[in-house]
Amino acid sequence: MAVCARLCGVGPARGCRRRGAAREQRRGGDGDSEPDTDTEPEEASGVAAAAEDDEETERIEGSRPSAGPAEAGRAPLSLLELPPELLVQIFGSLPGTDLPSLARVCTTFRRILRTDTIWRRRCREEYGVCENLRKLEITGVSCRDVYAKRINPRVKSGRFMKILPDYEHMEYRDVYTCLLHRYRHILGLWQPDIGPYGGLLNVVVDGLFIIGWMYLPPHDPHVDDPMRFKPLFRIHLMERKCATVECMYGHKGPHNGHIQIVKKDEFSTKCNQTDHHRMSGGRQEEFRTWLREEWGRTLEDIFHEHMQELILMKFIYTSQYDNCLTYRRIYLPPSSPDDLIKPGLFKGTYGSHGLEIVMLSFHGRKAKGTKITGDPNIPAGQQTVEIDLAHPLRLPDIENLRDFSELSRIVLEVQEQVRREEQEEEQRQEGEDRSQQAASQPAAQPQGGGEGAEGEETAAGAEGAAQDKAPASQPFVLPMGVISRNEDYPRTCRVCFYGTGLIAGHGFTSPERTPGVFVLFDDDRFGFIWLELKSFSLYSRIKVSFQNAEAPSREAFDEMLRNIQSLAT
Repeated sequence: MAVCARLCGVGPARGCRRRGAAREQRRGGDGDSEPDTDTEPEEASGVAAAAEDDEETERIEGSRPSAGPAEAGRAPLSLLELPPELLVQIFGSLPGTDLPSLARVCTTFRRILRTDTIWRRRCREEYGVCENLRKLEITGVSCRDVYAKRINPRVKSGRFMKILPDYEHMEYRDVYTCLLHRYRHILGLWQPDIGPYGGLLNVVVDGLFIIGWMYLPPHDPHVDDPMRFKPLFRIHLMERKCATVECMYGHKGPHNGHIQIVKKDEFSTKCNQTDHHRMSGGRQEEFRTWLREEWGRTLEDIFHEHMQELILMKFIYTSQYDNCLTYRRIYLPPSSPDDLIKPGLFKGTYGSHGLEIVMLSFHGRKAKGTKITGDPNIPAGQQTVEIDLAHPLRLPDIENLRDFSELSRIVLEVQEQVRREEQEEEQRQEGEDRSQQAASQPAAQPQGGGEGAEGEETAAGAEGAAQDKAPASQPFVLPMGVISRNEDYPRTCRVCFYGTGLIAGHGFTSPERTPGVFVLFDDDRFGFIWLELKSFSLYSRIKVSFQNAEAPSREAFDEMLRNIQSLAT
């Protein structure tokens, strides 16, 4: 701040500059120059301070005093000598978090920072706010109408106009400081704590609002359909310097809510008017409405008794969380040029449980599928599939592939090979540990390490050779007896790998990993054959650009995976 004070022309350096200018005038022989009468800052009276304020007022208003003959051609020595419009451009390029400190430097800076153009630029560059507070129109349609139709098409825009703020008296400084900056920590991707079911929430800046969008998979079994989404809450300024939180749950429009940031990477929401969630027809009407939204059908259309029980159980469980929810931050997986395909979020079929969201990430020679939404058998946060990229599978010809016993034989052979390799690795590791402890054999450690590296290179070479020999595309068909919720799966695939899938009883009892086949169809679709269940899951990429969802580092992503798995356990 002391440096800024010297730059702007306040503090002890001001008198020195004025005395220096007076000396230059005297050297130039200007007889009309007056002697320097400046006093030191600690001796300045209140009148002098008022005069300085008047001088600063003149400068910011553009009525700056005329320069003397010796000052006419020199470059500015202070930021205060720059034109106000140039200072607005300079200050507007600084991060918004630095502007409050800049305002404490001097009165002039504080007055310049009241220029709304500066804060509008910060809102646009840091949070993507493009709306104009003075002209809320998009291609001739008001933002209020656009927003009302986007949030709830069944509600007329006039109803929303009564609850939206009066933007004519709003300033971008209020939008930045009281809305965007205050709630910046909740922007990003989150997983709600709804027992085993989980969920996917994306909190974004949407116009002049902060909105929490809940993303839902398409209706079962249409795995290739786009994601559905609905708003859970929104935050905006109803009046200056006062942000309002509104719950969007239910069918009666926005109502009073509350948000509390519990700790880092965690926050909670609470509805203060839960009567807005209820329907006049009671729980039966609420259940039928929820069923149409969640499954796209009525209970009479579902003939499977076990599936009816699962649906009713989910409705009863999730309805208990309609008034209060806790969210934990999640990140999208980081990508690498060596990855088999681009990692990300996928929606997949899980039998009677319907479609669920899975995060595919790569970890060296392993690929993992972690559930973001789950079910009573395998809850959200658990690792549903694991793919061993070091063991590709060569499928038989199309006729033999229809025979389930032939595919099972191939997979079980690879499973036995993986077990032997794991045992050999354990023995090798034990040998390295003993050699490190033995002082009489110092050369054993590097020798063992070299063999291990050579073994890894050999495995990598075998993997690469197997993939090079495999055709770019090969016919694919499910073996007889394997059940699939979606019969419209691709009939060609790129490559297959050995993998394991997690299965368990109701309530995540007796979990175990069973062998299976990972089938890569293309860049956006893959499948998994569960040998023990004789079932097939088809996964399709979620093509949504989630904002503020990138992991700051690989370590942060791995820690996030461990956290959500430990909570699920």
